[in-house]
Amino acid sequence: MTTATSPSRSSRTDRASLTREAILVAAERLFAEHGVFAVSNRQVSEAAGQGNNAAVGYHFGTKTDLVRAIEHKHAIPVEKLREQRVAEMGSDSTELRDWVECLVLPLTDHLTALGNPTWYARFAAQVMADPAYHKTVTRDALALPALVKVLEGINRCLPELPGDVRVERNIMGRNLLMHTCAEYERAFAGGSSLPLTSWRAAASGLIDAIVGLWRAPVTRQG
Repeated sequence: MTTATSPSRSSRTDRASLTREAILVAAERLFAEHGVFAVSNRQVSEAAGQGNNAAVGYHFGTKTDLVRAIEHKHAIPVEKLREQRVAEMGSDSTELRDWVECLVLPLTDHLTALGNPTWYARFAAQVMADPAYHKTVTRDALALPALVKVLEGINRCLPELPGDVRVERNIMGRNLLMHTCAEYERAFAGGSSLPLTSWRAAASGLIDAIVGLWRAPVTRQG
């Protein structure tokens, strides 16, 4: 037996979806420009065109839930691009650059597809620097199978690297990737003059830098 959906219920569902998307877009932009802590739920509601200042809480719950929803919105398409790239490359590659490309290019390709201006890289950089949200989004990211596979592939290419140095360089690489993308995103959005004019060109430099970071010599102190 098929249960028909009433037009009024369907209309309410559509309105709720549109409202949620408007809140996500407004919050991403405001968080990217001002930081998560500095932006209130009321400011997000107003920027999303919502007369009800409780709209954010109604649709998402806490600010942490809203941050996670924004991250999830972008993580899913990036993860799909990463899955495709790993499948095309083959998971048995022993070339470090192959795995670093699988780390960088899905993100920059996603930013390219979003058009200009974008706010995601700046949003992600703000969240990474905020102690209230850093652990949450990092934990969510490390639950993504393709990303985990890429990180494991990088580690397999460097069997001689000590464990503590792996942890250190993973932190460095993550920050280099997101904060550099945030700087380029800001420049692209503002029309600033840069030596590189596309995400693909920026990706090439990032891949070179991250490969060099992982291969850098280890100097022990004391």
